[in-house]
Amino acid sequence: MDEMNVQRHIPFSPPDISEQEIAEVCAALRSGWITTGPRTKLLEKRLAVYIETGKTDIDCESAEIAERYSNRVVCLNSATAAEELNLRILGVRPGDEVIVPAYTYSATASSVIHCGATVKFVDIQKNGDPVTHMPEMDYDALEAAITEKTKAIVPVDLGGIVCDYDRIFQIVERKRNLFTPMESDGTPLHDLSSRIQKAIGRVAVVCDAAHALGADRVVSGERKHVGAIADFTSFSFHAVKNFTTAEGGASTWLPLKGIDNSETYKMYQLLSLHGQNKDALAKTKIGAWEYDIIGPWYKCNMTDIMAAIGLRQLDRYRGLLKRREEIMKAYDATCDALGISHMIHHVPGMDSSNHLYLIRVPGVDVEERNSIIERMAEHGVSTNVHFKPLPMMTAYKALGWDIQDFPNTYDYYHNLITLPLHTLLTDDDVEYVCETLKFVVKELKVC
Repeated sequence: MDEMNVQRHIPFSPPDISEQEIAEVCAALRSGWITTGPRTKLLEKRLAVYIETGKTDIDCESAEIAERYSNRVVCLNSATAAEELNLRILGVRPGDEVIVPAYTYSATASSVIHCGATVKFVDIQKNGDPVTHMPEMDYDALEAAITEKTKAIVPVDLGGIVCDYDRIFQIVERKRNLFTPMESDGTPLHDLSSRIQKAIGRVAVVCDAAHALGADRVVSGERKHVGAIADFTSFSFHAVKNFTTAEGGASTWLPLKGIDNSETYKMYQLLSLHGQNKDALAKTKIGAWEYDIIGPWYKCNMTDIMAAIGLRQLDRYRGLLKRREEIMKAYDATCDALGISHMIHHVPGMDSSNHLYLIRVPGVDVEERNSIIERMAEHGVSTNVHFKPLPMMTAYKALGWDIQDFPNTYDYYHNLITLPLHTLLTDDDVEYVCETLKFVVKELKVC
């Protein structure tokens, strides 16, 4: 690019909101039903269909489909709430340990802490997964970290790339003899958690799929979408995600023998609405005002205004994923020509949700990496870093963690940059990002 004379502003990750979402939100507002109601319940069913089939055009308002896909997904106000409720339904509590990769966002670990359990960080593989380059857990370190106290591990499908769940499930099966399920104290949540732990019979796999709605992988010889792989899964619908409800998230889980999905779903409802055994929609029935409080729990339900955005996002979602893949192909070509490592989102047996585009500039230190970010910004291209490892953060250092104990995690982070990847980018914008990257690394003589 000729001395970068042409400049524009490329935001990092704005939401893609069309007139369809706006019209649906207006319809929700005019309906008089703006908290959890019919749109939230419909979105839950449509997400359940999408997770099972990969389809977004099945009529979930028909009685047969509605019955089949009810009680499979719970929509909540954030992925953090979803992950915490997953752990609480599972029965994670003080005295338990939960294994988390050191390379992730705080919500993965803070949800464990909210439950009173102990976070046990493990390092990632050197340079990430050898095929996808995703900063995936070191599975040997994961296996060594499992003890009699371990109740769950939290794999992170970072950037939308799906972890090696075959390997993860092999590990937890080999460690089955260390696992002792909790006994019930007779209270409703405790009783359900005890039965779930006994039904699983091993350390649970609780996937952080904040980035991964729509991703899939072959697991045990069968291609499955994220949400139908791990024992429990949490999704994020935050404004920067591929699929958004402004804020928001969802939980899903695998069916267990002897435990009805409707019972599990009901417990999520109780946990998300103060332990109240009737939501606002149920109380609209004639004479149904009275309710009970089953436990002194939480407030993290999704509203119909949020769900209205999600319903129309889901209509467009397959097209949004395709566009993100097109952008990544242009980035791939540029990075390959420059000798810059990047994540590989589509490989045999795995297709990503194309959420983040992480690059690692060879031979640079943190200061040089930051200089690239600053120069890109000066030329109008917003970039980011996903993520600063948790053992480097004040809150986790105060808990005794030290980044020096996670050399692969720090090595992955120190030369990492995340390029803008969103569906409001035009082809000209993508070309500008690529040309800016070329110009800056040449200017700074780092490639």
